[in-house]
Amino acid sequence: MRYLLFLVTFFLVYTIEAQVYSPKFEFRAVWVATVNNIDWPSKSGLSTEQQKKEITDILNLHQDLGMNAIILQVRPAADAFYPSNLEPWSRYLSGIPGQAPEPFYDPLKFWIDQCHKRGMELHAWLNPYRVAQKADEPLAGNHIAFEHPEWILKYGNKLYFDPGLPQTREFVTSVVKDIVLRYDVDAIHFDDYFYPYPLAEEFPDTTSFKTYNRGFFPENKADWRRENVDIIIEMLNDTIKAVKPWVKFGISPFGVWRNKADDPLGSDTKAGATNYDHLYANIIKWQEKGWIDYCLPQLYWQIGHPLVDFELLANWWKNHAYKRAMYIGHGVYKSDPASTIKEWAMAEELPKQIQTLRKIRGIGGSAFYSSKHFLRDLMGFQDSLKNHLYKTTALVPPMPWLDSIPPQPVVKIKKRGKKIKWEVCDAEDEMNTPARVLIYINEKGTNLDIDDPNSFISILKGDEYQFERLNRKKKKYEVRISLLDRLNNESERSKPVVLKL
Repeated sequence: MRYLLFLVTFFLVYTIEAQVYSPKFEFRAVWVATVNNIDWPSKSGLSTEQQKKEITDILNLHQDLGMNAIILQVRPAADAFYPSNLEPWSRYLSGIPGQAPEPFYDPLKFWIDQCHKRGMELHAWLNPYRVAQKADEPLAGNHIAFEHPEWILKYGNKLYFDPGLPQTREFVTSVVKDIVLRYDVDAIHFDDYFYPYPLAEEFPDTTSFKTYNRGFFPENKADWRRENVDIIIEMLNDTIKAVKPWVKFGISPFGVWRNKADDPLGSDTKAGATNYDHLYANIIKWQEKGWIDYCLPQLYWQIGHPLVDFELLANWWKNHAYKRAMYIGHGVYKSDPASTIKEWAMAEELPKQIQTLRKIRGIGGSAFYSSKHFLRDLMGFQDSLKNHLYKTTALVPPMPWLDSIPPQPVVKIKKRGKKIKWEVCDAEDEMNTPARVLIYINEKGTNLDIDDPNSFISILKGDEYQFERLNRKKKKYEVRISLLDRLNNESERSKPVVLKL
C-alpha cells in the first residue's frame, strides 16, 4: 500500500511539476520546536555529543530534502538555548532550569555554524510573553520573575509577562538585541502567541490598563491591547535594524487575520479565533507600516476546507503583503494515512499545496511544522520534495527594501584538476560582505541560463570546491562563480573556467 501511494504521488507531482516551473528563489523552511522537546532535543538530559548529533542529523535530513532555512525556537518560555545574562538556560536541555550543558557548548552558535556550513539560513524563533507552561513548575533561581514579580500574570494554568507594561516590552526587546548583537542569525522570528488564546476567564491586565492606558477608555480596551503589541513590534524592528540592518524580522501569525463577517477587509472564512480580535495582533498593519520583513501565516488546513480554505487564504494573504515578503506555513503534522480527514490521508495534499502557492504571484515560499514529522510516514512526501518539488536548489528570496546592492565579484578564479579556488576582495561594509558562493556549470557549447535552477550546483561558504566526475566519457564544462551577500543579492558572475568532468 505504501509503495502504491508513493507511485500515485510520483506521477501526480511529475505531472503538475511539468506545468509549474521550480523557481530559483524560494523560501523553504522547517520549524524546529524546542518547547516540551517537540523536535529537539528529543528529550531533556541528553549529553552534549548526543545533542550535537541530533542537530547534524536534523540538518542533514532537511538539506537532503532541499530546505534552505531552519526556524529554531531559542526562547520558548523566557529561557535561553544559549548563554545569557538576561535569562536562564532552558529546562528543555538538561531537564533542570538554569543548568548549562555539560560539557559546555553554545547550542545556538552550533546550530548557526552548522546551518551556514550547509548554505542554510538560521531564523531565531522567540516567544515574547510566555514565562511558564505550568504556573507551578519551578523556575531557575535567577529568573526575571523573582526580580520583578509585578511583571508576571497567571492566566489559566500558565504564566505570562504582562504585555501592557512598558517594562516588559523593554525587557523582551533587550533579549532580542542581545541575540542580534552576539550571534550571526539571519532573522528574528515570532510566532502567533502574543496575547494568549482566550479562555473563559478575562485576561488579568486590569492594573496595567489603569496605570498605562494612554487615554484609552475601558470600552476600547481591545484597541489598547492591539496598540501594546504594535508598540513592541515597532520597537523590535527598530532595535534589530539599528544593530544589524541585514537581520530580517518575521512573524508567523495564526492563519486568519479577521473574518469577513466582522470586517469587510477580512477573508471569506469562519475561523473561531483570529489574530486581530483574539490575539490582539494587527498583523497586516505591521506589513503595511514596514515593521516586519516577512509574514508567514500558519495555513494548517487543507485545500477546500469548508470554513478556512487553504487556497482562499493564501490568495487573501498575498493581497495583503504590502511589498513585503509573504510565505506560507504548512501543517505537515496533519498528514497521516490514518487521518479521519480525507484530504490529510491523501498523499497529494501537501504537494498540491506547494504547487498551488507557486501559481500565486507574490507568494515566495513555504515553511513546514514541524521537523520531527519528516521522520515518519508522510505517504511519499519526502520523496516528492527530494526528487521533484525541491529537486533543484533554491535561494532564499532577496529583500530589496533592506538592501539591493550586490557584493563585488570574485577577483580571481583558478583551476587545478577538478578543483577550483577563488579570491574575493574586501567588502566596504558588513551589508555587502559575501556570505555564500554560487557555482554555475554548463556544458561547453551550450548557453548558460542563470535563471534556471538547474544551472547552479551548490551554495556554500569557503574559497574552493572539488568537483566529482559527471560522465563516463569526460566532457568539457564551463564553471562560473558568483557571490551572494547576507540578503542573497548576487554579484556578477566570474569569467568561465573550463573543466573536464
